[in-house]
Amino acid sequence: MSYISLSDQDKREMLARIGVSSLHDLFGCVPEEIRLKKELCLPPPLSEPELLGHFENIGRKNKESVHLSFLGAGAYCHYIPYIVDNLSSRGEYLSPYTPYQPEVSQGTLQVIFEYQTLICQLTGMEIANASMYEGASAAAEAVLMAWRLKGRPRILVAGSLHPQYRDVVRTYVKNLAIQIEELGTDEKGQVDLETLKQKIDGETSAVVCQSPNFLGVIENLDLLAGVAHEHGALVIFVVAEAASLGLLQSPGAAGADIVAGEAQSFGLPLSFGGPYLGFMACRKEFVRQFPGRIAGQTKDLEGKRGFVLTLSTREQFIRREKATSNICTNQAWCALRATIFLETLGSEGVREMAYQNIQKAKYALDSLTAIRGVRRKFAGPVFNEFVLEFEGGYKKVEDHLLSKGIIGGLALEPHYPRLKDCALFCVTEVHGKADIDRLASLVAEVKR
Repeated sequence: MSYISLSDQDKREMLARIGVSSLHDLFGCVPEEIRLKKELCLPPPLSEPELLGHFENIGRKNKESVHLSFLGAGAYCHYIPYIVDNLSSRGEYLSPYTPYQPEVSQGTLQVIFEYQTLICQLTGMEIANASMYEGASAAAEAVLMAWRLKGRPRILVAGSLHPQYRDVVRTYVKNLAIQIEELGTDEKGQVDLETLKQKIDGETSAVVCQSPNFLGVIENLDLLAGVAHEHGALVIFVVAEAASLGLLQSPGAAGADIVAGEAQSFGLPLSFGGPYLGFMACRKEFVRQFPGRIAGQTKDLEGKRGFVLTLSTREQFIRREKATSNICTNQAWCALRATIFLETLGSEGVREMAYQNIQKAKYALDSLTAIRGVRRKFAGPVFNEFVLEFEGGYKKVEDHLLSKGIIGGLALEPHYPRLKDCALFCVTEVHGKADIDRLASLVAEVKR
């Protein structure tokens, strides 16, 4: 059976019913001389992550070690409290599909409503939707939305946007009258503002950039938004690492018109690439061109609170030529996990998680760049990812790490030929000091 803990009020009522004032009174029948007068000889209590790590270490003695990974690049390993698995696996959450009938879908609709509220709070935007597939297609849908709103043929896309996101965007617009142009990066790893100023014009519908970008660098969103808005273009900010929203300036505060991204970091395991959770948010004035679906709060005939689908733009429901999207599946279970995750941690917990990511990445960056032949490639501020350049190439280092049970950073040459000897490393709250020290020690072995 399920375990349901007792509240303090529950305990007081139970004690009052049996006529005692405290839990200690229940042991009054135990003779004083045999009562324990000191603390039990037990180790201090551990947090849930520490306790799980302790038992995992014991388990590793019985099988081959599990690889330690420092990969990120759009798929992030974060700690997921057990409550997320426990609650999201309940049958009533696993079985629903699209909440067509609100009278029998109140639980699903309420979760979607709460999820939308949380996304708005994190992004600083006015409206959020549900049922986006994942971050790449969410970014592509944002581009199409901006094109519909502005009707201009050009979209400027940062070259530091995730390469797979850029590929998906190009696929979506391939047969449309949309011209995609890429923006380069400066020595800091940020969008080159001078190039942006030269390329943007009255034919530009939107400027698309990611922060933290694929190179791990945090963009100066205010300056980018200022340049775009001067020319009447919309600003689309993409967030591939949602954990950064717990601490960095919100896209809305920086002037974003549309925010799109990936919320896998909020309670979804890596799972060989999915299912993941794309999200979108925008300013209220653009809601009629918003893809996906929106759940709203209302009242029934008796004045009781209820939830309904207030907007759904799929071609199944309206005339095909009027549809704004072909989004047709329901990602509500992934949104449920994200909602449970965020509401379990709360605002302080999400902020602390983000803070630990920044601090541990800083420690790892300092430890690795202290090694001869390893240097930081870009000078811009970072969140939990950074690019390192390895004198003599990265391949030898990567192979050595793998032989020792560590998956190192992502080699960047396939995505950026100019970054031939570089790799993108990621450090999150799941990495302890010993993990980072081990990584640095093994890299140093190669570079001696």
